Amino acid sequence: MATMIRDISSDELRLFGNIVAHLQCLEPGTDARAAVLGDIVRLVRGDFAGSYVWNPQKRRFEQALSINMDPNNLRRYDEWYQYHDPMTFQLRARRRATLVEEVMPRRELERCEFYNDFLARDGLHHGVNLFLFDQDRDLGDLRIWRRRGRPDFSARETGLLNAIEPFLCQALSTSGRPTVLTAREQEIAVLIARGYTDRDIARILGLGFGTVRTHISNAMLKRGCANRAELAVSIARRV
Repeated sequence: MATMIRDISSDELRLFGNIVAHLQCLEPGTDARAAVLGDIVRLVRGDFAGSYVWNPQKRRFEQALSINMDPNNLRRYDEWYQYHDPMTFQLRARRRATLVEEVMPRRELERCEFYNDFLARDGLHHGVNLFLFDQDRDLGDLRIWRRRGRPDFSARETGLLNAIEPFLCQALSTSGRPTVLTAREQEIAVLIARGYTDRDIARILGLGFGTVRTHISNAMLKRGCANRAELAVSIARRV
């Protein structure tokens, strides 16, 4: 933490400790992102923030949280701009706190539609992103921005975010979305791993086809699998 200690006040150091302590005592089912997003934005001296969770089945970002952003503009992101985003997947691939300008130079960013028609509408100018994972399962992300006229984020902010990352991942893994399959989901997943089709499973278990598909979707979401094949491999490793 040497890079951030040079530019962190005693109040901010206390805030860092409070964030970590809060993450370690969340009630089951609590969204850790919502619990600490505001404090993290304060800690890294941001002006705006958004946070999403990647849904691998639908191939889209969902479960939006935001600070100081227009809901109408966020709706435009949900419907259009997340599919026309030139930088987020590059930032996601880094798996560490990364300045936006590390993947997209400022001049290039300011020429693109994503900046001029989405980011600039709310005044977002300098950004730092952190994407959170439990191995290959997406847990969520932090997208924090400053307004034009303020200095860009620096090693101080990336250092702080990287220091918080393991505590946030642990909290999201244990207190956020459930990861344990129900008995029925496990039963169906085992049959998938053995090569049975969805209709075979419905016949064997005496369930409706739609019910089987719902259980499969829930199991894939919990395991972070994009399709039946990935779910089968995940289950085969455990049986």
